[in-house]
Amino acid sequence: MSPGDVADGGERSDGGERSDGGERSDGGERITVRFPGGSYPVLVGEGALDLGLEEAARALGGRTVFVITSPPVWALHGSRLAPALESAARVHRLEVVDGEAAKSIEVAGDLWRRMLAAGGKRDSVVVAFGGGSVGDLAGFVAGAFLRGVRYLQVPTTLLAQVDASVGGKTAVDLPEGKNSVGLFHQPVAVVADTRLLLTLSAGELRAGLVEVIKMAALLDLDLLAAVETRMQSLLAGDPEALAPVVAAAVRAKARVVEADPFEAGERRLLNFGHTLGHAIEAVTGYRALRHGEAVGWGMLFALRLARRRGMAADQAERIESLLRALSLPALPSLSVAELLAAIARDKKATEEAIPWVLPERLGRGTVVSDLSKAAVENELVLFLRDS
Repeated sequence: MSPGDVADGGERSDGGERSDGGERSDGGERITVRFPGGSYPVLVGEGALDLGLEEAARALGGRTVFVITSPPVWALHGSRLAPALESAARVHRLEVVDGEAAKSIEVAGDLWRRMLAAGGKRDSVVVAFGGGSVGDLAGFVAGAFLRGVRYLQVPTTLLAQVDASVGGKTAVDLPEGKNSVGLFHQPVAVVADTRLLLTLSAGELRAGLVEVIKMAALLDLDLLAAVETRMQSLLAGDPEALAPVVAAAVRAKARVVEADPFEAGERRLLNFGHTLGHAIEAVTGYRALRHGEAVGWGMLFALRLARRRGMAADQAERIESLLRALSLPALPSLSVAELLAAIARDKKATEEAIPWVLPERLGRGTVVSDLSKAAVENELVLFLRDS
C-alpha cells in the first residue's frame, strides 16, 4: 500500500459492533487513540458524559479550568457539563460567537488575554465545549497558550463527534483560507455524548453525516451500509441510531490517525471533498454553507474527477446517492476564478502540485497530484453548470 492509499481489506465494523477491542459500558463505548508519546480515550454513546466524569476529575482536579463555548451551547447543555467541572479549583467560562466566525486570530488573541488576566498557568486546562469550530479554536488556543496547556474535548455536534474532535488537528481561519494557521495538539480525552445531539437542527445533522459518509466510503464499507440502512433515523437525530455510527466513525478515524499522526501519508485521505469544500467556504466568507455541506459538494466534485480517472460509475453513484439523500443546500453563485485561486492557497498544496483525494473504488482512495489546472478548471465549469 502506497502512502496515499487505503486498501479495502482492513478492519471494519458494522456500525454497531466493536472491531478494535474497545470497551463498552452502560455509558457508551471507550475507544483509545494512540499517538507518539501517549494516548487518550474517546468516550462515545448515550451517557458518555456520565462515563467521562472520572477522566474529567483526573484532568481538571484542583486546576484552573477555562471552558470555551458559545452562548447557545451553554444555554442548552451547560447543566450537563457542570458535574464534570466540580473537581476544578476555579472555572472560567469564556464565550465566543457561534460557528465559523469564532475561528479567527482576533478571537484567539482575546481568549489568550482573558486567560492571562484570570491567572491561567501552565497546569491550567481548557475544555472545548461546542461544535467543530469551538473545538478547533479551543485546541489551537490551548496548544499555543504558555507554549501548550492540556485540553478536553466535549463535542456537541455530530460533525465534531465523528471527526473534528479526534486527531489533534487545531486551527483558525484567515480570510484567504480555511484552517491556515494551526498546530497539532492532542486532547487528554474526548467525550462524545450522543444525547447532546438531540437538539441539533436538520442542517447540523446533515453536515455531520457528510463526514461520516466521507470516512465510510474510503475506510469502512460496513459503516457505509449502516448509513444507507439507517439514513432516516440518522437524519431524525435518533441518539440510539447515532451512537453506533459515531463510534464506528471514530474507530475508523482512530486507525488512520494512529498510523499517520501528522498527516504525512494516508491520513490525507480524510481530506476527501475538502479541497473544493474549503475553497467554497473561503470565497463565500464562511457564511453560505456549513462546513459539512461545503465538503459534501466537494465530494461530489471529487467523484466527477474520479470517474474521469476510471472509477466505476455504479460505485461512484452509491456515494452520490447518499449525498443527494441529504438534500444539500444549493450552491450560491460562485466564480471559477475565485475558487481556483482559493484552491491554490489550500493548506495541503505544495510547491509542486495541489493534491486531490479521489476514490479509486469503494474502500480505496488515493492522493492524486497530477491533475493540471486546465483539467480542474474545465471540470469545475461543468460541475457548477450542472449543480
